[in-house]
Amino acid sequence: MPYLALILFTPWFAILGGLYWLFPRQPRSSMRRAFDAIALLLAAGGSFAGMDWAYHTANTDVGAMWKQILATLVAYGVFVVVMTLALLLRIPMLRKVR
Repeated sequence: MPYLALILFTPWFAILGGLYWLFPRQPRSSMRRAFDAIALLLAAGGSFAGMDWAYHTANTDVGAMWKQILATLVAYGVFVVVMTLALLLRIPMLRKVR
C-alpha cells in the first residue's frame, strides 16, 4: 500500500490547491491560469514522486510503519514547498498586471 499517503492527503491537497487557484480573484489573465495550472501539476506530481521515493527507500529497521510515515511526510512537504514557491513567484507577476 505505497500510495496510502496520497489517498489520505488528497482532500487536503484539493483544499490547498483550490485556495491557491481562487485567491486573489483578480486579475485573472491567461498567463496566470497557465502558471497556476503548471504549479498545481508540479506540486501534485512532485508529491507523488517524493512519496514513491520515500516509501521505497525507507529504512524498515525502525519499524514497519516507518515507510508510511516517511512517505506521508515527504509527500506533504513537497506539496507545500512547491505551492509556497509558486505563491512567491506569482506575487511579482500579479503586481505587473495591476
